[in-house]
Amino acid sequence: MPGQTTLDEAQDTTGEHLAAAPGPTRVAIDFGAKTHPGKVRPNNEDQFLVARLAKSMQVCKSSLPDNGARLFSEEVGYLMVVADGMGGAAAGEHASALAVATVEDFALNTLKWFLHLGAAEEHALLAELRAGLEQADRAVIDRARSDPRLHGMGTTLTMAYSVGTDLYIVHAGDTRAYIFHDGELQQVTTDHTLVQLLKDHGGLSAEDARRHKRRNVVTNVIGGPSAGVHSEVHKLGMADGDILLLCSDGLSEPVGDDAIAAALAEYAEPEAASQALIDLALAKGAPDNVTAVVVKYKFE
Repeated sequence: MPGQTTLDEAQDTTGEHLAAAPGPTRVAIDFGAKTHPGKVRPNNEDQFLVARLAKSMQVCKSSLPDNGARLFSEEVGYLMVVADGMGGAAAGEHASALAVATVEDFALNTLKWFLHLGAAEEHALLAELRAGLEQADRAVIDRARSDPRLHGMGTTLTMAYSVGTDLYIVHAGDTRAYIFHDGELQQVTTDHTLVQLLKDHGGLSAEDARRHKRRNVVTNVIGGPSAGVHSEVHKLGMADGDILLLCSDGLSEPVGDDAIAAALAEYAEPEAASQALIDLALAKGAPDNVTAVVVKYKFE
């Protein structure tokens, strides 16, 4: 898990979670994704994305029978993103939407996702994933500079990129990634917040942190008052039946980990699980926008 951070920046770090046993290379995923403005906010500044990446070839002309056909590789990848915008008026909506769109474009046009990864290629991939967040940071900063109404807008962002049994998570802010494995819920990402820093330095208990008046102060975002984002990166090995959850703090703040784990255990279908998680937040008053992306892994 990531180490300690400072008030000025979130530590750039790599963590690793290993599956219980090596699995087959053919992996299917099922997913559900929901977002809701909550019961207090007038608009929804959360955004999410689930995308399937498939390498294809268009045969333009050939003497073979497949002339004009579009051929697809058996190798596929998946990209999942949750972003939670912040800023005055509707600036948060602009920031989160722009960040997700930038990551989407980056994955399509820059990320070499289809590589069969060796050690060198994996190192390059990690650098590219960090570059994706940096590109989003520049896009949000540039847009804010071009429109005074958007000054200071920013967004948290948690991105998961999956190929085969390998899962890479790149993170900035207090959106979260969890893994539900063998009935246990593990928070993978670290919150880049003032409260988390106080907890890390032993100045605040977990219970006090949940009630702290500055618990929503985020120390590391895409955009914001100044350029520069620090990426927290994790590599995980997924096992058959594992569930990935990406969510905004509109879920993780009012709903405890035990309740989240119970919902993931109860609802086998990710779509039903994502709705159940939204309902839990609404039952707690949903003071913020709430988003849940639930991804279930199945080995074939």
